Amino acid sequence: MVPDKTEDSSAPAMPETPPRPLTPAARRALAEAEARRRQIDAEIAARPPEKGGRGGLDPNRYGDWEIKGITADF
Repeated sequence: MVPDKTEDSSAPAMPETPPRPLTPAARRALAEAEARRRQIDAEIAARPPEKGGRGGLDPNRYGDWEIKGITADF
């Protein structure tokens, strides 16, 4: 018989740690990534719509293909 995979109530609870402050380099990296995403999204929005396409967002907008929630890099 397969054991039930529910949480064990006898296990000690992990204490929550407060979030660590971001370093200036981390903040800068996050800002740069957000700017790149906005630029890519603006370029995609400026393109003419695809005729007979699958609908939705361009699956190659971040260099990945996504179908039914599964992403694959090639």
